[in-house]
Amino acid sequence: MSSRLTRRDFIKLGAVSLAAAAVGSGFRDFPPGGDPTLMRSPSYTMGRVIYSMRYYDQPTASSTELGYYIRDAVVNIRAETIGDPEPTHNPIWLRTDDGWLHSAYVQPVAEVLNQPVLKIPNGGMLAEVTVPYTQAYRLKDQVRKRAYRCYYASTYWVHHSYRTDFGLVWYQIWDDRTEDYLLVEAAHLRPITAEELEPIAPGRTDKRIEIDLARQRLTAYQGRQPVYSARTATGYFEGDTPKGEYRVERKQPSRHMASNLEGNEFDLPGVPWVCYISWTGVSFHGTYWHHNYGTPQSHGCINLNPEAAKWIYRWTDPVVPVDTDYVETDQGTPVIVF
Repeated sequence: MSSRLTRRDFIKLGAVSLAAAAVGSGFRDFPPGGDPTLMRSPSYTMGRVIYSMRYYDQPTASSTELGYYIRDAVVNIRAETIGDPEPTHNPIWLRTDDGWLHSAYVQPVAEVLNQPVLKIPNGGMLAEVTVPYTQAYRLKDQVRKRAYRCYYASTYWVHHSYRTDFGLVWYQIWDDRTEDYLLVEAAHLRPITAEELEPIAPGRTDKRIEIDLARQRLTAYQGRQPVYSARTATGYFEGDTPKGEYRVERKQPSRHMASNLEGNEFDLPGVPWVCYISWTGVSFHGTYWHHNYGTPQSHGCINLNPEAAKWIYRWTDPVVPVDTDYVETDQGTPVIVF
């Protein structure tokens, strides 16, 4: 497939404005510690509203509705507190500039611009989105067409970069599901370095992961010692995440996951830090389409926040080099689901 683009192609893309200052962001499992009756400083300062959501004058859906945010609205997070756990078991509510918003479908985000890389290594470069979202485009017959939005913390393989007459740099990313190239603004993606994917505790042969479905909790062990724990969101229906003993058998740093099965439709490009434990597709992976950990939520996979998924990706066997997009083994880290 040709990836050659002409100067005219990029003139048609037009100038896209670059804006925003860097903002710090953190991630934390719920419920946070401290007095649950008091508001706390938020664990992140910006959020992307994943679906259209109502906000209220108190941290409960039974209070007065003040308005609603449209999908992908980016809001400031001023405080968080424990409130009404409905409509899920997640009790965390967020105070925005306008009112109280339930946290289940508010993705923690930041807005950080990056220096574009003009010379892409042979074989491509793994990169992560560092803005709330960026638009991906298909270019066909010198006409730009919207494809989909690439969301914060999702990952993609970059294969080429181009500078337009306006000085704007675009990356050409590969979609492993549709098997074609898309264009995204280069400043919105951060190259992943080899250092940040260094294996954690390499050479240990006594690693295992346990998934407690009742508690929605992942715990990683070295021997008898727990070394890491995180909230999960496993299959919504009983049996979606099957109990049993498995191994991490395949790993990919980026995957376009999709399903057209009736009642099980989804389309999720750039899913980060994927560790498959079953050939049926059950895997650990980072998640950008909800923030509802501790509650069954998925189609069967073991959803983690992106930082937790990246830790598991680095800690488990097999090891995946930074320049590699797929590794398979029958000797991966054991996983017990119960």
